[in-house]
Amino acid sequence: MVQKTPTTLRPLHDRVLVKRLPEGDQKHGSIIIPDTAKEKPQEGKIIAVGTGRVTDEGKNYPLAVKQGDRILFGKYSGSEVKLNGEEFLIMKEEDILGVLAHSGGM
Repeated sequence: MVQKTPTTLRPLHDRVLVKRLPEGDQKHGSIIIPDTAKEKPQEGKIIAVGTGRVTDEGKNYPLAVKQGDRILFGKYSGSEVKLNGEEFLIMKEEDILGVLAHSGGM
């Protein structure tokens, strides 16, 4: 029997691999919005990061984000990829709007 080896993806340069975070059910009044009509969440968790941006002079600048960060990104950011049956986004660091901080009181 041949075992399937899971595929891994290491982003290059200033790219990151992001897993969208699920949103709760959207409900407006008594109307439940079906999955097909919902907007995809713009919040995700960084799964893997590239080595950094390389300038024209050959200098390497590390990314400001790291694996495990919870981020907010633009609605149409990144390219969708499917790995091992799961959907991910691969995007440049510049498409990331910000890193979400954990707040203890909410």
